[in-house]
Amino acid sequence: MLRRWLDSLVNRAVLLVVGAILLTALAVSLSNSLASRQELQAQAEARVAIMAGLMASELDQKLSVRLEAISDVAAHLAMDRVAFESRAQLLVDRQVALRHLFDGIYLFDAKGTLIGAYPEGREHLGIDIRDRPYFRQALGQLTPVISEPYRAYGTDLPEIMVAAPVFDHQRQMVGVLGGAIHLDGENFMADIASVHIGRTGYVGIGTQSGITLAHGDDTSLVMQPIPASNAPVTAALQGFEGTKISPNKDGRRSLVSIRQLNQAPWFVGVIWPLDEAFAPASRLTDMLAWVLLAVMLVLVPVALWGFRLLLAPLTHLSQQITDRHLGLRSRRVSVGGGREIRQVADTFNTVMDERTEVVNSLADREAFFRSLSQRSPIGILQADVLGRVEFVNPACEDIVGVPADQIRHLPLTALIHSADRHTVVADWRRIRQQGGVYRGRFRVEHQQGRGTRWVDVMTTVIDAPGKTLGTLTVIRDITHELAVEAELKAEQKRAESILSVLREGVLLTDPQGAVRYANQGACEYMGSPSLCEGSNFFDRVIIEADGMRWRRERFLAQSEVPVLDAVLRNTQGQKFDVELTMLRLSPGGDNERLVFVLRDDSERRQQERQLSWEASHDALTGVMNRRGFSSTLIKWLERAEELTTPSVLMLIDLDYFKPVNDHGGHLLGDELLRRLAEVFSQAVRQSDCVARIGGDEFGVILPGCGLERAELLAEEIRAKVEALTIEHEGQSFGVTASIGLTVLSQDDSGPRETIARADEGCYAAKAQGRNQVVSVPLPPEYEEVTEPGG
Repeated sequence: MLRRWLDSLVNRAVLLVVGAILLTALAVSLSNSLASRQELQAQAEARVAIMAGLMASELDQKLSVRLEAISDVAAHLAMDRVAFESRAQLLVDRQVALRHLFDGIYLFDAKGTLIGAYPEGREHLGIDIRDRPYFRQALGQLTPVISEPYRAYGTDLPEIMVAAPVFDHQRQMVGVLGGAIHLDGENFMADIASVHIGRTGYVGIGTQSGITLAHGDDTSLVMQPIPASNAPVTAALQGFEGTKISPNKDGRRSLVSIRQLNQAPWFVGVIWPLDEAFAPASRLTDMLAWVLLAVMLVLVPVALWGFRLLLAPLTHLSQQITDRHLGLRSRRVSVGGGREIRQVADTFNTVMDERTEVVNSLADREAFFRSLSQRSPIGILQADVLGRVEFVNPACEDIVGVPADQIRHLPLTALIHSADRHTVVADWRRIRQQGGVYRGRFRVEHQQGRGTRWVDVMTTVIDAPGKTLGTLTVIRDITHELAVEAELKAEQKRAESILSVLREGVLLTDPQGAVRYANQGACEYMGSPSLCEGSNFFDRVIIEADGMRWRRERFLAQSEVPVLDAVLRNTQGQKFDVELTMLRLSPGGDNERLVFVLRDDSERRQQERQLSWEASHDALTGVMNRRGFSSTLIKWLERAEELTTPSVLMLIDLDYFKPVNDHGGHLLGDELLRRLAEVFSQAVRQSDCVARIGGDEFGVILPGCGLERAELLAEEIRAKVEALTIEHEGQSFGVTASIGLTVLSQDDSGPRETIARADEGCYAAKAQGRNQVVSVPLPPEYEEVTEPGG
């Protein structure tokens, strides 16, 4: 039914118009939808990023207030151990201010035993929490800590603990003051988790150890491991901050914005489903669809009526042509209508006039054909509809070794070798039924003892109006060609066998990059070990050298590339260090080819990278040595003018390090230096530079840090150095640090001047009693130069 309907030109024209309108509408809708979605996605990304920043800032502020409050209270509880333990419950009861900040307040003695609690739960007094990580962390660091989430004793509720050590007047720790915050309670954590963005967007909080603290309104996921399937959240565990698109817990594609916290190793994630963010664009698309449907309902009937009216003259033309063909009409056909219809009528009249001339000259053409075929070097054979030979030329006689008078009236199949006859006959019959041209190769038996001959044959059916007259076959002897071809294939197979065992990758391409040959090594470089011929070399790999990509045009601009140390990446994500050689064959010709040889160069480059690393790093601590430190300092001195926030140089001189070596031995001293290097590296950013520039002297370069922030970081480092101890043969060894700071200035004549200024701070710190941080300002003449009009 559909085929009959499409058989009408009117229906086809209507379908074409409707299709054109639909395609236009679809293109407009798609472009509008894409533009709308891009704009909405940009707005949504900005919205979730701002929300994540606000939530992280608020959570940092809440934690900072509680950390400061618990630290202040712990500092005011200074008393001897006996008084502390005997008055523990009374001390807890007096902490009215902490009750507004925490869901529970607890006092533990130095052994980890619960001696005071709010709300009172006397049945829990005496619980031993020494195995709790937050207690061990507070005991080891002697500083306030924010714990990882855990399950509370008795209630099994998820909570976190803000813990601070309590000291007596001799600075000996007598206990720990802790404030508990319930993760599913009515507190600031619940307030932040209950914030929504849009209709179904939500806020999640997690730790960098992989534990969920909050997940919107869904409290069942609290304390559960963070799923590894969420890429942005998995990246957040490594310190990632930013916005990505990823499926949410319901599998909906969502915008996920991550912000890390400063007060605790946590991060905040704001999740907003994309379908909700793109809802305005979806509503616009639906409205356009309804408008298009209304237009179609009006347009289709009008188009049908119009096209039927325009094509009515074709019906009259068809009737006149039929009458002329049957002899019922002797006049030329003539109709009205459009110019195209009149052109069809004129063409038919011309064809009918020429038909008579063609019939008259047919006999002359047949005579000419026979004369021409007699002189042809290619065998020509004509058979009737039953396959009997009617005509052969001399070239065909020579191929089969039989005179023409003996071949004539024989079946055409009698000339075919018996081993090939069945297949060839089946193909001939199929061509006669379906039409077309038969092309094939088969053997014929030479009748004069010259052996079997291979021939290339092309057969076509000779048709006349209303009937088939027979077949015309062209035969060419290819016996010698096949012999030469076989020899070439054998040589090619031997060459391919040699190339296939080479470790190097060898491939041959045309100028467009299409692979004409590749051995196993080359296919492995292209990421397709099984088959790579026919693919495009430049589409499958990216080649980079000296930081620049070598494209096809660049290779074509070279007559050859002797040796190129490059990095090759394929579409499978594999990366190879290779030595590449390229040679152009027949440049500019039709058969131009590019030969590439790829050799594995990874071992040599790895040795070079190892030597480079060893030249710029300290073998004991793994941080930079003085040589690498000086190079980095010179680089940031040259960029000092570009930075709006100044860079800072920090020199760290260890106090009392010699007694460690004298009493503990050099091995203990080396171990202490390694641990201190780890402390310094973990305290700074990845972009900062930590170096060992002397025996017990370290340097830190803080690009774009600013002096105020550098001073806070230096105090943090000083405290961590002071807290670090090593136990050896029953003794505890440790050092302190005298730290000098100075700003990198564009007016410094070189690194010596900057280092001397920071070293001055170290001397001043030692003069003030050691274990100090001293900042050395820029000389007054520097400041005068930088003043306006100076």
